[in-house]
Amino acid sequence: MSKKEKLKRYIIFFIGLFFSSFGVSFVTKANLGTSPISSIPYVLSLATKPTLGEYTIFFSLFLIALQILLGKKFKKESLLQIPVSIVFGYFIDFSMFLLSWLNPENYAYRGVALILGCIILGFGVYAEVIADVVMLPGEAFVKAVTVRFKTDFGTTKVCFDASMTIIAGVSAFLIFHKLNGVGIGTIIAALIVGIIARFFIRKLVALTELLLGKLEEKEEPTFSNNGNIVITIAREYGS
Repeated sequence: MSKKEKLKRYIIFFIGLFFSSFGVSFVTKANLGTSPISSIPYVLSLATKPTLGEYTIFFSLFLIALQILLGKKFKKESLLQIPVSIVFGYFIDFSMFLLSWLNPENYAYRGVALILGCIILGFGVYAEVIADVVMLPGEAFVKAVTVRFKTDFGTTKVCFDASMTIIAGVSAFLIFHKLNGVGIGTIIAALIVGIIARFFIRKLVALTELLLGKLEEKEEPTFSNNGNIVITIAREYGS
């Protein structure tokens, strides 16, 4: 990858990072709970002085430390997660400042804000995926677990999100004696953000090619003419 290409990808990545932070803030301002990865920082930010963005930075650094403890698979380039985490945290605080006016009262407006936030977050994830330069600590930690323990990424991600939500809920009960900061919005965000991101990846091929150039077409498989025939029955996760 040339320096120009790498720079372009990082620009796309940080644009996606800002959209993701804005989406997280929008979901949070809906006051129905926040996204699973932000649930623990959000609950703690409601109880103590550090902001949601600052707690997000602390939590991200904790996840990076856990990746290092998981073994020798941690690569030096993964340390890029540290500056990315710091930028993401301050993006969240900046987004919360921009949305300081947004305080929906009834459930209809809250629902609209939640769905809009999920769409914005999904677009941010789409931009981060197509940039393909660095992973955020949450996804990187899940990947590290799958490599270390040979587990399925999708299943591990679901377990990770569920664990974050449960820990946030327990923390809220211990601090506030109620589910403060965790709610139906947390579950909805966990269920639909990935679907929205995949929708953008499938439907915005033209935008992806405009940003990164024409996608490489997969080469047709070639077979040696040795008289043998191989029939492959394919599934989504294997054959």
